[in-house]
Amino acid sequence: MSASPAHTLPPEGDSGRLRPPTDFRSKRMRLNSARRYAVNHLVTGLALLSMVLVIAPLVAILVYLIYKGASSLNLAFFTHVPAPVGEPGGGMANAILGSGIVLALASLMGIPVGIAAGVYLAEFGRGKMLAMAVRFTADVLNGVPSIVMGIAIYSLIVMQQKHFSAFAGGVALAIMMVPTITRTTEEMLATVPHAIREAALGLGVPKWRTVLSVSLKTASPGIITGCMLAFARVAGETAPLLFTAFGNQFWSYRLTEPIAALPLQIYVYAISPYDEWHRLAWAGSLVLIVMIMVAVTLVRIYAGRGVLKGAS
Repeated sequence: MSASPAHTLPPEGDSGRLRPPTDFRSKRMRLNSARRYAVNHLVTGLALLSMVLVIAPLVAILVYLIYKGASSLNLAFFTHVPAPVGEPGGGMANAILGSGIVLALASLMGIPVGIAAGVYLAEFGRGKMLAMAVRFTADVLNGVPSIVMGIAIYSLIVMQQKHFSAFAGGVALAIMMVPTITRTTEEMLATVPHAIREAALGLGVPKWRTVLSVSLKTASPGIITGCMLAFARVAGETAPLLFTAFGNQFWSYRLTEPIAALPLQIYVYAISPYDEWHRLAWAGSLVLIVMIMVAVTLVRIYAGRGVLKGAS
């Protein structure tokens, strides 16, 4: 009988045909590792560059304002009203107070309306024609120039009252806040998982209570951020206040009277031919920027700690 052919290993010299040599595999691994290393550092560098490009303008503006306006800050600036033309000294105490009153009034009117509109769009108006109309109106209002808003409120309120007022200025700024808050609230509520809502509804909680206690509480950090963005946007607006609040060189507390505001006072001083007023305008700009930064920072700190989330 002839013996069956035995299974023999390929010759040693043929092993290279079955798999790449060890040195080739290691070289390819080193190339892949170097490529990943280079791509990782490239993307990290681009991210850092983007961060610098975002922060650099704010830092540059703040540093320049400190350079130009810090030397003009003193106790009189925060306690005195503007001095008459040609007299040195004076301050912007009435403008600081007026800005606080107008912004507080605008926030009291604009924030509740904006949040309520966003809740309707996200929770109750899905697929409805009214919701589409509200969403379209908010998007259009977001693009309306501020001076047009001021002219509109001038026609609707100032001309009817026959005088300028802090109330008219608050209404103009509140309307400018509403679109941003509405769209932010809608987007933040859309990120809340449906399972959370279904769990609350499954326990017998009414839908309105689910929206207030579950959806809004879960989305509150993003909603607060939207409110702060809207607040920061209107805090420095001048054009709407020119047609509504108008400005005042003296102390004014009543909502039915013209009132001073920092943006208005800065505008008046900036276009004047007096160096003293230019110096005070830089100081007022610095105070305005610092006020906005402090307000936004404090709200973000309290929101991060859970004070505004309803946490115990």
